[in-house]
Amino acid sequence: MTIIPYSINHRDVWNQFVRQSRNGTFLIDRRFMDYHSDRFVDCSLLVYEGVALSPEEKEQLVTMDGLKAVFPANWVEAERKVYSHQGLTYGGLVVSEDITQHEVLALMQAVLQYYDRMFMARSVFIKPIPVMYCTQPNGEELYALFRAGARLVQRQVSTVINTANPLKMRKLRMRQAKKAVENDVYVDRMVEGDWDVLRSFWDVLEGVLEKHHQTTPVHSFEEMRLLMERFPREIKLWLARREDRIIAGVVVFVTRKVAHIQYIAANQEGRELGGLDLLFRHLISERYKSLPYVDFGVSCEDGGNYLNEGLIFQKEGFGGRAVCYDAYEVRLEKSKLASMLPVPDEEEDRHIPYLSLKDLTETFQPALANALEDVVKSGRFLLGEQTRLFEQRFAGFCGTRHCIGVANGLEALTLILRAYRQLRGWEEGDEVIVPSHTYIATILAIKEAGLTPVFCEPLPQTYLMDASLIPGLLTERTRAVLPVHLYGRACDMQSIRQALASRPDIVIVEDAAQAHGARYQEQRVGALGHAAGFSFYPGKNLGCLGDGGCVTTSDDALADVVRAMANYGSRQKYVHEMHGMNSRLDELQAAVLNVKLPRLDADNARRRQLARLYMDRIDNPLVTLPTMPKNEEQHVFHIFAVRCAHREELQEYLRQKGIDTLIHYPVAPHRQGALAEYNHLRFPIAERMANEVLSLPLSPILTEVQALRIAEAINEFNVE
Repeated sequence: MTIIPYSINHRDVWNQFVRQSRNGTFLIDRRFMDYHSDRFVDCSLLVYEGVALSPEEKEQLVTMDGLKAVFPANWVEAERKVYSHQGLTYGGLVVSEDITQHEVLALMQAVLQYYDRMFMARSVFIKPIPVMYCTQPNGEELYALFRAGARLVQRQVSTVINTANPLKMRKLRMRQAKKAVENDVYVDRMVEGDWDVLRSFWDVLEGVLEKHHQTTPVHSFEEMRLLMERFPREIKLWLARREDRIIAGVVVFVTRKVAHIQYIAANQEGRELGGLDLLFRHLISERYKSLPYVDFGVSCEDGGNYLNEGLIFQKEGFGGRAVCYDAYEVRLEKSKLASMLPVPDEEEDRHIPYLSLKDLTETFQPALANALEDVVKSGRFLLGEQTRLFEQRFAGFCGTRHCIGVANGLEALTLILRAYRQLRGWEEGDEVIVPSHTYIATILAIKEAGLTPVFCEPLPQTYLMDASLIPGLLTERTRAVLPVHLYGRACDMQSIRQALASRPDIVIVEDAAQAHGARYQEQRVGALGHAAGFSFYPGKNLGCLGDGGCVTTSDDALADVVRAMANYGSRQKYVHEMHGMNSRLDELQAAVLNVKLPRLDADNARRRQLARLYMDRIDNPLVTLPTMPKNEEQHVFHIFAVRCAHREELQEYLRQKGIDTLIHYPVAPHRQGALAEYNHLRFPIAERMANEVLSLPLSPILTEVQALRIAEAINEFNVE
């Protein structure tokens, strides 16, 4: 399937498809949905046959050829939920006439997986168009919802008259209509643009709802006026009058085949004289008799859950029958969605990237684009509100008093060490204990600050610094320990603190570049030492759209110096008190991080879920898996790193299977040319890891189907 997000440029194709669809009779012209774009974030879809295409190819595809379904929907960011369709009330999957059961299943699966993958939605709320309005009544959509694990969450009742085959009209309604005529009640329609009449009716409506039902209309008077101005042919106000007084009225929304009667109201006089009875009879028997259906709509009291017995009895008295408008909620569980249909054979060979930043980024739309647009419109691109807001939020997230946005993770660590040199009087060449297995940036930060790295081997089980080796590395010149929460796993900080018990002067600086959100003993990384450096490189668990980083600390003095150093050594503009640098998080990147931060815990939970799947399903004696800590929140699996003595063969084997992998990191820091002065050293555990570690795809957008395929491929790997 090819899914194309709806835009206003697709309106004509959308309307043409709906007119020819099996179940689109109920839908009002697409302009009506587009009108609500100021109230709702539209995330409607067009679904075509065929494989995925580029954005340019997709735009060329938007014709009737191959279009199988449309799905009207809105997105509510705060709830992480898709609604079909708030601006329309009812929607669901609208399909072509020649659709089959298997195709409906595939279409529904594709739509739900799209919202899961692109929006990271928690659920989809679907109100299917009732079967009564389908040209070929069917249960395909309901069966597809059943297969998706949908549950019925709301049932509302309307009264619908089939004008070709109405039920018998009750004599009571006839007598009431006759009574209205005898009392000089007559039917009238609001003249286009006569807003005084609309205001008078709205006063009646609001009075009735407030007095009898303690509620208000869904639309305000101003909103209804705007709607009628925009859609004068589709929205009409019909009235029952007596001596020019409005005693009853209804608003009618007209589609191609259905007249939807809404906002039914009568004052005391109207109820006593049968104003609504006369009005209903006129609309059914004369005004809209050429349409197949007249729908009285669900009650608006209590969201339609309140059954107004008197009004229902009155509407049914005109030959109507009850029609249920059901609403279903589908919780987007990847395994459940994947099981709706077997994976097609051609999917088995589809390429699995290590990480598609494009696809991952799209899951934050449209909020991401809106946030960036707001920054551009503000004209403030550095040291503005977005940066201030992110610093406040991320400090609160980590549990520290301060967060200082900087240009990248390397400079975050460098600034911390340079600031401590200034505050504590460290000398050139003083020592910092650091893991021998880490990314070179950790070492470069130490060197950049004029300090000396002292390498500590990692534990093979965790890839992290072996705290038991620290006491043997301490010297008179040791000033700091720099544990790295590598691959997303928080270090054993208690053991590191115990190893430093005799040296309270030593500073602990966390390299948290890969562990955003990880917890250790109820605290987040970033608050486990004296200070921490984070990177927001795009591929991180919390990544921006370029380079970015920050320093977190509860040390007030350190925070003050770091902030000044990062701004050319200046606390006051054009007054420079120390040697500084230009290292600032810009407003655009801060805005991106403000959009992404609220979802970080959920994304990390998803990473742990996939990691458990790997650990449960991968079973190959040639492959060593990472271990899961007792407290699973200690690991956020930025990287899922396995070890294999035949790594190059395994990587090539997976590549031939269409599975991308990466190596983190193929050369140990002390063997790098940039650190030639350490090339003579030997750290066998770090060197072994550099030769054996292979990183498997793992991200919030990886599906269970893909993860299972990766696990099965690894299980089949062998070396002859």
